[in-house]
Amino acid sequence: MAYEELSKQILENVGGEQNIKTAWHCATRLRFILKDESKANKAAIEALDGVVTVVQAGGQYQVVIGNNVGEVYDALVAQVPRLGSGDEAETVAGDKKKLTAKGAFDAFVSFISGSFTPFLGAMAGAGILKGLLSLFVVLHWMTPNTGAYQVWYAAADGIFYFLPIVLAFTAAKQLKVNQFVTVSIAAALVYPTMVALTSAKTAINFFGIPIIPTTYTSTVIPILLVVFLQKYLEPLFNKLWHESVRNILTPLCVLMILVPLTFIVVGPISTTISNALANLVLFLYKNTRIISGFVLGGFWEVFVIFGVHWAFVPVMMNNVTKWGYDPLVPILLPAVLAQAGAAFAVFLKTKDEKMKGLAGSNTITSIFGITEPTVYGITLKMKKPFYCATIAGGIGGAIVAASGVHANAVSLVSILTIPTFISKGFGISLIGDVVAFVLATIFTLLWGGINDQPQTAAVAAAAPQTKTSGQAKATLQTRAETLVSPLTGQVIPLTDIKDEVFSSGAMGKGVAIEPSVGEIVAPADATVQMVFPTGHAIGLLTDNGAELLIHIGMDTVQMDGKGFETLVKKDDQVKAGQPLVKFNIKEIKAAGLKTTTPIVVTNSKNYHEVNVMAKNEVKQNELLLDLE
Repeated sequence: MAYEELSKQILENVGGEQNIKTAWHCATRLRFILKDESKANKAAIEALDGVVTVVQAGGQYQVVIGNNVGEVYDALVAQVPRLGSGDEAETVAGDKKKLTAKGAFDAFVSFISGSFTPFLGAMAGAGILKGLLSLFVVLHWMTPNTGAYQVWYAAADGIFYFLPIVLAFTAAKQLKVNQFVTVSIAAALVYPTMVALTSAKTAINFFGIPIIPTTYTSTVIPILLVVFLQKYLEPLFNKLWHESVRNILTPLCVLMILVPLTFIVVGPISTTISNALANLVLFLYKNTRIISGFVLGGFWEVFVIFGVHWAFVPVMMNNVTKWGYDPLVPILLPAVLAQAGAAFAVFLKTKDEKMKGLAGSNTITSIFGITEPTVYGITLKMKKPFYCATIAGGIGGAIVAASGVHANAVSLVSILTIPTFISKGFGISLIGDVVAFVLATIFTLLWGGINDQPQTAAVAAAAPQTKTSGQAKATLQTRAETLVSPLTGQVIPLTDIKDEVFSSGAMGKGVAIEPSVGEIVAPADATVQMVFPTGHAIGLLTDNGAELLIHIGMDTVQMDGKGFETLVKKDDQVKAGQPLVKFNIKEIKAAGLKTTTPIVVTNSKNYHEVNVMAKNEVKQNELLLDLE
C-alpha cells in the first residue's frame, strides 16, 4: 500500500483529524494523543497492510509501522499540516482532564517520549560516534590530540553538551509554550560566562540572593522543570499584556523572571533530584547488581510494549551527567539481542515462507535496535518465543550487570552501541550479549511452540497441489472452462486485497469478492480436495482440471471455526451451485476481521489466461471467471 493511502486509512480509523490532539513518530511507531480513544477502530487499523499492531499505553495511541514510519508520518502531515507545525491542541502533559483520567505517570511518560523522540536518532548516532572514538583510541588508531579526533568528538559530544537547548525546543512543543523563549532560557544556562563561573566555583548573587554554582551542560532535569514553570507563567503575561505588545513583553517578562529563578531555585532543586536518582541507581547497582540485571534484561521489552521505557531515559542521561557513564544501557542490550535470537529461531524452524521472510528481516533490524516489529509481528504474537526471549534476556542482563561494564553515552541500544561500553568488564559483558542471543535461539527452537503451518502456510496446504492430486491428473488434463461465482457481492481485483500472499499472485490468478450473503456455492462440478478444519477455506478440483482455493475473509483462521458451518467434506463430489460453506458476516466483522474472499486458480500456470468476466457486482451462479 502507498504511504499516502496507508496514512489516509489510519487517519480515518483513529477518528479523523478532529479526534487527534497531536501526533509524532519514533523509530517504528506513529504516536497519537487522541481526544477520545473509543472513537478509534483498533481492529481496522491492525488489519491494514503496513501496520504491525496497535498499542494503547502511556496515554498514547501507538500505531506500530516499522522502518517506514517516517514516510507514513510525512504522508499524514501532508493531509493534516497542523500535526507537523507545533500548533496542535494540547497534549496529555498539558491536559488536566487527561491527567485526571489517565494518571500523572501516563502524562509524564507522554511528555518524556514526546520530548526525546524527535532527536533520538541524532542522539543515537552521536552516542555511537563517541563509542567509535573510544575504540579508535584503544586500538591506537588515533589520539585525543589529533585534529580528526577533536573534530569528530565535537560532532559526537555537541548534542550532549548542549542537550538543554535541544530538549528545550521539543519539551516546549509538548507543553505548547513559546519554544524560542524556552531555548533562550536553556542557552542562558549553558552560556560560556556562566559555565566559566561554575568551573571556577565563583560565588555570585542576584540582588543579594546567592546563586549556587551549578553545571547545566548535558543536563535534563533543570530544563524540564523550567518548561513546567513556563507553562503556568506564560499564560499570565499573555492575559496581562495587550495583543499589540504581547509578542514582545511576554517573552521579556518570562526571561527576566525564569532565568534568575532557575539559577537561584530550580538549579538547586534539580541538583537534589539528580543526586537522589543517581545515588538510587548506584545503590541498586552495587547491592542488587545481578537481580537488577536480570529484571532489566528480562523485562525491558515489556516496558517497551507499554511505552513506559521512556521513564528511564532521564535517569540514564542523568547518570552520564553525574558520573560520566551509565550502567543501565549495557544491561538492556541482552534484551534486544534476545528478541533477535527468538526471531532467528522462528526463521530457522518455520516452514511458512511469509513468516520466514518476516523473521529473517526482523532478526537483522532487532540486532540494530529496532525490536517493535519483531515483538508485535512475531514473538509476542506467537507468545512462547516472547517468553523464551524474556528468560534469555534476563540471564544475559544478569551477566552484563555482574561484569560492571558501563556506557559513556546514552544511545539507541543495539550492537552499534557496543563501542560505548569499552570499560572494565567489557569482555564479560560481550559474553552476556552472546548468551542472550544464543539462549533465546535455543529456547525458542526447543520450547517456542513454533507452528510450522500458520495461516499463510495453512492456506497453501488448503490449496489442492499437483502432487496431492496426481491420481486425478493422470486421467484428467486441464481444459478451458468457465466458473460461476460462489458468492454474491462486490467484485474486487485480487491485487487490491490486503494480503500480499494473494495480491502478489503467489497463490495464483483469480478475483476477490466482498460478500453480501454468507454462503459459498460450488463454482463448477468438482471434487472437494480440502476443507480446512476451521471452515474458513476450501479447496476444489473441477472436473475439467482447475484447482481452486476459496478463502473466506482475511485472517479468519483466528476465529477457530466460530461463525462457519461446512456443508461438505473432503472427497465429496459436488455440482455447480451446490452450497459448500455458510458463514456469519456480522460475526466476522464484529471480530474486527475483513470478509473479503479470494477465489484463486492455484494452477493458473496451466492456462494461457484467467479472465475475470464479472464487473462491480455479481450474484451466485453468474459467470465469474473464464479459463483459457
